[in-house]
Amino acid sequence: MPRIRLAGLLALFPLFAQADVIVGSWNIKHLGWNNDKAMPQVAHVANHFDLLAVQELMDPAALEALEGELEALSGEAWSSMASHALGRSAYEEHYGFLWREREVAYEDGAVVFIDHGDVFAREPYSARFRDVESGEAFTLATVHVVYGDSVGDRLPEIAALADYWQWLGEVHPQTPRLLAGDFNLPPEHPAWRALRERGARPAITEGRSTLATTAGQYASLYDNLWYDAGRLAPDGQGILRFPELLPLAHQAARDRVSDHAPVYLALNGAALVATQAGSGELVAAQRLASCIDLNDSDATRLAELPHVGPARAADIIAGRPWRVPSELTRIAGIGDGRLGEIQRSGLLCGDRG
Repeated sequence: MPRIRLAGLLALFPLFAQADVIVGSWNIKHLGWNNDKAMPQVAHVANHFDLLAVQELMDPAALEALEGELEALSGEAWSSMASHALGRSAYEEHYGFLWREREVAYEDGAVVFIDHGDVFAREPYSARFRDVESGEAFTLATVHVVYGDSVGDRLPEIAALADYWQWLGEVHPQTPRLLAGDFNLPPEHPAWRALRERGARPAITEGRSTLATTAGQYASLYDNLWYDAGRLAPDGQGILRFPELLPLAHQAARDRVSDHAPVYLALNGAALVATQAGSGELVAAQRLASCIDLNDSDATRLAELPHVGPARAADIIAGRPWRVPSELTRIAGIGDGRLGEIQRSGLLCGDRG
């Protein structure tokens, strides 16, 4: 029997069928930076899944905060874990996993791949999980393939994923495999041939998963879950177009939630039914929409801040991105005293009490 999710406020408390699991993958756009992330809305989207692989995690503390939001939203226990920082330069990311304890349990084997060939800028991260109802174990791995300057820069990592897939099978020979991520390459590209020859299949073959800058438009199918076709037969799969579920306009959802939509596959009879955000999340979103964002608001809005007129608003726009409001002291004429007045005004996003 498929899962049913109720509408309205009751949508926050999903009903479950026996042994059904929905596995998702989501690049949550710099989760953990001071970028005015709309965490209640992020949690509403994440609550559609029982196990979620997260890419572009900038600070593991943000994953813990999201876990807390999910518990408050769903009324259920959640768990999470994150990898160490990965990257070849000062720019580094973590990977993360989030799971609903009623449905999924961590089994063992959480590990970052040892990439002896140094092909990956951010080596894949994997762990074994168990379906609580059926007791069946499966391996979930996640990766964020480098974007680079062209498609050619991505192809070495895509090619290396075939060997990584084989390695996962050797480490856990009796366990079905899933590879989730932001691959920066659509599934029909010829570079996937080696992975396909090893028995992997993409869950998503149609549609687009990245949010374009034009309202309602989507750009590319870069996000996916590849599954062990010999051992898994998904009951459903898809792209969760979350802006349609939130009280945020497309651009605000892109900026304050993510520029990627999550993708998912359903196992053991599960079925995902998208639900609208509840009234509490609506209040949070309305509050969020009324604040001034140093990285996104236009010059007119920025000029409403104390001691920030048109000239300093232009300086703020020229100085983007801003990590924290305290960096405003780089602007001529904004010292510690004026910075304090700006922060105490309650107008800045993420700076309200």
